[in-house]
Amino acid sequence: MSPPVVFAAPADVELAPAPIPAHWIIEGTPQAHSKRLSTSADGTAAVIAWLCTAGRFNWHYTVEEILHIISGEVFVTDESGESRRLGPGDMVVFPAGSSSVWHVPHQVKKLAICRHSMPRPLGFAVRAWNKLVTILYGSPEDDEALDGNAQVRTGRAGVTAA
Repeated sequence: MSPPVVFAAPADVELAPAPIPAHWIIEGTPQAHSKRLSTSADGTAAVIAWLCTAGRFNWHYTVEEILHIISGEVFVTDESGESRRLGPGDMVVFPAGSSSVWHVPHQVKKLAICRHSMPRPLGFAVRAWNKLVTILYGSPEDDEALDGNAQVRTGRAGVTAA
């Protein structure tokens, strides 16, 4: 039996305190809160809802983080000194090992997908193994949706992956 499907409303979940390390804080008293909404079966990825109040602080990424801003805004300055405003609907990818400075004027809420990277040779081995399993046993017809090769069709019910 497969694991249950996880449904969540990240904008509305109750978050628990998740303090920013004091030595990362540059200005203000930013208060962070978060909740892990889901973890992948292999433990290498997690989906987290996160909120932070006003302040300026360093952030160091030990894992790859893909984030989507739900509400509020943040100004992120990367290691090259380039600053970008992120607001509702914006998405960004922070590679593992990178750092940035976050300036939150009021409050920001994000949905983050945090993923542990694996060494390239190991990733190649996993993809080769998956390909071999597909050749030997077949695969579900919608697996191509994860490869970005799915065809999109529109119908009476809206947009679906085909």
